[in-house]
Order: sequence, then structure tokens, then C-alpha cells
Amino acid sequence: MEIRNKANRIRLLNLKSPQMRAFHFSWFAFHICFFGWFGIAPLMAIVRDDLGLTKTQIGNTIIASVAITILVRLVMGVLCDRIGPRKAYTWLLCLGSLPVMGIGLASSFETFFLARLAIGAIGASFVITQYHTSVMFAPNVVGTANATSAGWGNLGGGTTQILMPLIFSGMLMLGVNEALGWRLAMIVPGVVLFFAGIGYYLFTQDAPDGNFAELRARGELPEANGEHGMGASFKAAAKDIRVWALFVVYAACFGVELTINNIAAIYFFDNFDLTLATAGMIAGLFGLMNIFARTLGGVFSDLFARNGGLKGRVRWLFIAMLCEGIALMFFSQMHVLTLAIGIMLVFSLFVQMAEGATFGVVPFINKRALGAVAGIVGAGGNAGAVAAGFLFRSESLSYQQGLFYLGIAVVIASLCVLAVRFSPEVEAEEAKAYTDAVGEDTGAGALSLR
Repeated sequence: MEIRNKANRIRLLNLKSPQMRAFHFSWFAFHICFFGWFGIAPLMAIVRDDLGLTKTQIGNTIIASVAITILVRLVMGVLCDRIGPRKAYTWLLCLGSLPVMGIGLASSFETFFLARLAIGAIGASFVITQYHTSVMFAPNVVGTANATSAGWGNLGGGTTQILMPLIFSGMLMLGVNEALGWRLAMIVPGVVLFFAGIGYYLFTQDAPDGNFAELRARGELPEANGEHGMGASFKAAAKDIRVWALFVVYAACFGVELTINNIAAIYFFDNFDLTLATAGMIAGLFGLMNIFARTLGGVFSDLFARNGGLKGRVRWLFIAMLCEGIALMFFSQMHVLTLAIGIMLVFSLFVQMAEGATFGVVPFINKRALGAVAGIVGAGGNAGAVAAGFLFRSESLSYQQGLFYLGIAVVIASLCVLAVRFSPEVEAEEAKAYTDAVGEDTGAGALSLR
């Protein structure tokens, strides 16, 4: 799929261009999805007491919240190729708002489990965000665009940890008890999700020159059937070993971030004898690093590509992954609160830079099956979270032990980066595309306000 007129600069305050509207709406939609997806996580101590949940049951709900996303991400990637990111995001946001608001009706472990399972579908929003920015931005800034949109979206994991306890406290101030308070609090992200979906439909378009339906009508984009159909697109991506290598890599970075988002608040609450609000604030710092950390991963990917081409992007991804695993092992051994917070921030920096570096590589694997590639790699993040979830559901394994083993797994997964290679022809083609995108604009590649 060849999309023309991609932007070679990221002008943050320019909302007139379709590229920048897609950029801002895509990161905001993903950000809001985190409120629905993980809104219940910082309130789990209250939910645990209200519904009488065991550690194993909490672990099962954590697994449920990310398991369904694996399948939905696979479907969403090829759906973007077919109907475009605009319609795909609209449907996901509007339909996803329903279980978010409905989780308050849960009265037992079984109903709560099913609600978290249904809510997990909105985690597929990440694939649409990465797809939309990939078709809107040129090679010299696509790494930065993908990393920044996803990072500012992932930032929702941090703001959720901070805001949801405050929303919950606001409900208590209205005179309701804790059992009703957490249920009412979840209505807030559900309503915002619904209206975000409406806004996405009204104010964005699929590509720089129009929506996919219009481009196909003008003959500027292949029809979504035959060799360009959903099945063919997925098959082309699935038979590429590099896609599965990145699947494992993303499992070991974004999967780890999802796991930390789910357990951080209750981890600090139980292990350092903190209040719910304080534990949420500290846990929120991990996600708040996304305001710049994932962007840095994409920026470095583009910088490594300037001199090293696609090999440079892959080399940077390996470095970020290795440092992430080492930092996670150190974090697991911290028993002093201040040291735990400090090492957590270092670990957070590398895990999010690794995510940005991963999707600095993804757009170059197979442009004709971009959605399928993004869907499979994105699903890897949730597969990693599911696998990690089993470490934290066991009554016999402490959180510290689970985190240490997880760090070892990340170091091993970093070796999969070595399987991501490109032919000399593709290297030369992308080097030329990079140079053409920069053109005479020596500032291209940098974030700017105008």
C-alpha cells in the first residue's frame, strides 16, 4: 500500500492538516482507552474487599483484561487495511464504552471476570493508533510519530492510576459507600470513551488525501479483496519470521508495561504499607514516563536510521531491550521505598523506549500488509502480559520473585531482535525514501510546535 503526501514534520500546534488531526486524535483516543481498560486497577484493593476476591482470582482477572486483546488486535490490524482507521476506531470506542460502564453491575468474581474480559477489547486501540500515524507520516519521522502517539496514549496508564482514586474519593464525598463508589467511578471513563468515538469519526480521515473508500473510488488505493484482502494481508504478515520475532520483543516490553499497570498500585499498597491514594500516585509515575520516554525511543530510532539505516533501527531496539531486562531485575530486589521508586523510573524509561523502538521498525517490515504486521506485533504485547500474569496469580510466588523472573525473560527475549534483518535492496530503497522525505528541510525529523 503506497500512501502519498505523508508529512515529514510533526507540527504539534497545527490542527489544520489531516496528518496532525490524526496524530492528536489517535493518541488521545488511546489515552482514554487506558482509563476504561485499567481504570479498575488502582481500585482493586476496594474491589477485592467488596467482592471477596483471592489473589488467584485477582490474577485471573488481570489475565482476562489482556487476553481477549490478543485476538482483537489481530482482527483490528487487517480491519484497518480494509475499512480504514477512522471507522475502525469509531466502532471500537463506542462499543467499548458499554462494558466499561457495565462493570459496575458485577456482583461476584464470575461477573467481574467477564466484564474485565469484555473491556480488554479496547486495548486493540493501540494497533489503530500506530496504523494511523504510520500512513500519515514519512520515513524520516514515522518512528517519532508512532512512538509519541503511542507514548502519550500509554500515558493514560499513569494518569489513570492517579485520577481514578480521586474520582472514587469524589464519589465518597457525595455520600455513597465504597461498594457503590467504585461502580459509579467507572461510569466516567465509559462516557468519555463514547464521545471520543464520535469525535474521531467527525474530525479525522484515513489518509493524507482522503478516506480509503474515496481513494479506492479514484483508483489510488487497491481494492480490499483478492491479493489485497484481509486473509491475504494476514497470511503475508504471518509467514514472515521477522514479524514473530517482533511479536516476542513486544511481548517483553509492552506486555511488561501492562503487567506493571495492573499490579503496581496493589504492590506498593501491600509491600510498603501505603494508603490507596499514595500507592496510586507512585504507581502512576511509571505510566507518566510515557510523556517523553516512548517518544525518545522513536526519536533514537529515527536518529540511528539517519546513519545506520534499518540496521541502525534494529541495533537500537536491541540496546533498549537489554537495558530494560537488567533494570527490571534490579527493581525486583528493592525493599526501600525511595530506592524502589528510583529504579522503577529507570526501568520505566527503558521499557517505554523499547516500545517506541519496536514500532520504529514495524512500518518497514511489509508496507502492503501494514495493518496485519501491526496487529500481530501489537498482539504480542498482550500475549506477554497474559504470560506474565501467570507469574503473579500464584499464592506461593511473591511479587518480587515474579518480577525477577520476568526480568530474566526480557533479557532472553532481546535476542530475538537479531532475527530482524532486511535485504540490501530494501535497505537501499528505505535509505533513499528517508533522504527524499528530509529533502531541503533540514529540520525534518524533529518535533516542532508550528
